[in-house]
Amino acid sequence: MKWSSEFTWDGVVGRVDVECVPNDEPDAYGSWWPSAFGYPVCTARVTYSGRGYRAMVGWVQLVCSTDNKSGGEGFEMDPFALFGDAPTPYCWYGIEPTLFDAPSRPDAPPAEWIAHSFLATTPMLEVMEGNPRRVLPLLGFAWGFDARGAIELRTITRLTTSDWDAHLPVLRSSYPLWTFTEHPAL
Repeated sequence: MKWSSEFTWDGVVGRVDVECVPNDEPDAYGSWWPSAFGYPVCTARVTYSGRGYRAMVGWVQLVCSTDNKSGGEGFEMDPFALFGDAPTPYCWYGIEPTLFDAPSRPDAPPAEWIAHSFLATTPMLEVMEGNPRRVLPLLGFAWGFDARGAIELRTITRLTTSDWDAHLPVLRSSYPLWTFTEHPAL
């Protein structure tokens, strides 16, 4: 399954190309559980011709799953485990960062799992001028899986301003030292 979309940041048009495929090689992807076979592998690649600090963007990802703390009632932050204790909303950040995620479960229980992945930026000039670190979303997409015996990948869909705004309470409570833009033009 593939999906692509353009975004604009700092007057420059960029592109995100997303591919979600079944995990047919868990070892090759670094998935440690044999039950990872068939779960999705999502890769979102950024192409952006901006340069230097102006080209720095990142990925903010939230997940709603029937096996998370809320039992599928709400979205939670999905930090990259390596940086789980770092106080940043970004799971990947840099120049043309690639989002990679290969969710799986050790026991393959039934689950409904959906991720909301947002490409965002923190305007460096604002930070250099002494302003709070602000997260400005540029584009978002949803993806995931349903596991009820067979694992079915969900269709990739574009997220809207309303989707971002709905996540503001979780973002703000999880990262109180950051500012999150309201009502962005997604």
